[in-house]
Amino acid sequence: MTRMIEGYMERESVTVGRRLGFHVSTDAEEFRVRFYRLGKELSFMAEAGPYPGVSAAPPPHPDGVPEHASPAVDWNWPPYHHTVPEDWPPGIYLAHFVAGTEQQVRRVPMLDDSDIEGFEREFFVVRPRRAGATGARILYKKSTYTRHAYNRADRADVQRAASLYDHPVHRQAGPDGPRGHRLSLHRPGGVIDLAYWDAPFIAWLERGGYPVEYCTDLDLHEEPGLLAPYRLLLSVGHDEYWSAAMRDHVAQFVRDGGNVAFLSANTCWWRVHPVDGNSAFVSDTDHHVGEEYPHLPATDQWWPAPPDGVGEPENTLTGVSFRNGGMWPGDWPGDRPRDGYRVQHADHWVYEGTGLRDGSDGGPADALGAGTPLIGYECDGAAFARDANGVAHATGVDGTPESFLILGIYLLDPVHDDFHHLKWGHWNCPAREPAITGPRAATMGLYTAGGTVFTAGTTDWPVICGRELDAGVVRVTRNVLDRLSGPGPTTPER
Repeated sequence: MTRMIEGYMERESVTVGRRLGFHVSTDAEEFRVRFYRLGKELSFMAEAGPYPGVSAAPPPHPDGVPEHASPAVDWNWPPYHHTVPEDWPPGIYLAHFVAGTEQQVRRVPMLDDSDIEGFEREFFVVRPRRAGATGARILYKKSTYTRHAYNRADRADVQRAASLYDHPVHRQAGPDGPRGHRLSLHRPGGVIDLAYWDAPFIAWLERGGYPVEYCTDLDLHEEPGLLAPYRLLLSVGHDEYWSAAMRDHVAQFVRDGGNVAFLSANTCWWRVHPVDGNSAFVSDTDHHVGEEYPHLPATDQWWPAPPDGVGEPENTLTGVSFRNGGMWPGDWPGDRPRDGYRVQHADHWVYEGTGLRDGSDGGPADALGAGTPLIGYECDGAAFARDANGVAHATGVDGTPESFLILGIYLLDPVHDDFHHLKWGHWNCPAREPAITGPRAATMGLYTAGGTVFTAGTTDWPVICGRELDAGVVRVTRNVLDRLSGPGPTTPER
């Protein structure tokens, strides 16, 4: 008989030598936890246990539907712990919860690279005792708030549909937090985001010999000095939800000469307010509850001016915004166009060694990533205009920094401008300022303002690079990492 088991982390990062807390529900009398590290390949690190098994129910949803569970409260499952050895290297780790006696557990196959995605699994970050202690100049930020926003807390045999998108819970302001949709980080679920975006890119980083340390969104939120030892911060994949402190800390890092590579999109679209001792967050979004929108306009959207939003456009930090880009719905990578980025400024150091052309020699311009699903599933862009030679330049009317240089552009087509009623086979685009009437376009580029900020403008950049599906994308990524993680200050020269 197959036993039920699922769990979640007390906190998704831990320092070596400290206790890793986790919470588990199982109908087995005992269970064990197998720990793996993501690297060139999935490496088994240790097995902990046995632990006594206890079955615990999820909290009921306020809507009263028996199949649903509340995403808004701590699930308060039985706690357990494991002390992380001092010799575990920094990285993102996978915990595999395995139910049963020792004899039963022995019959459960060990995981490999093809088994990362699935239930009965959770991830966590292992950090050194002191940031930068390993000599790494790159800090990889795992996008944990966004992961939780989409985590439905399902089990292999149960569809609970409890997330910020599926049956969310909206509450008015009170002593326990501001008005908005409330989401607890203490819920089980799958690790599809880890398997899709992070695992292939981390494997590529390690194959390339890049020393990297790791953190979570909460680490960045809580620690103002976290970034100081590093030269380069990486944002990878889908990075939609940011706290004000996260933004402040990254912006200060850039002003102080630090560099950022946003190998991500839909980045910094919603503001979150950590609550409940930072084990949950609140965000006033435009997500409907049942058939109703509990509060519009959604005041935790970063770009609209108060009182309709925060009034701090995300592209003042990233250079691009989802409101100038869009989303292609459907399965990953689905049927979306595979045209790639039209190359601009091929003489820039970002393109060094790619052999790509921009058409300035009288021939056709090349497209970076052509033939692959590089653009999407979500992509960000900058408001732009073209000069007499047809070269796209950022106008800055949307808040994009004046020095932002567009290195690659892809015009979204066909476009559907009603984001709340998705249209398959189209780029679905959110509302933006009425004054911006130019085409929606995925945009790759960079700017320098103290440090240098590179933006890939698409969620699936780390997938294409990590799986080495396009030599140009791989070389551009190497150029960005090598230059921006270097020991000295970066300069904007081409």
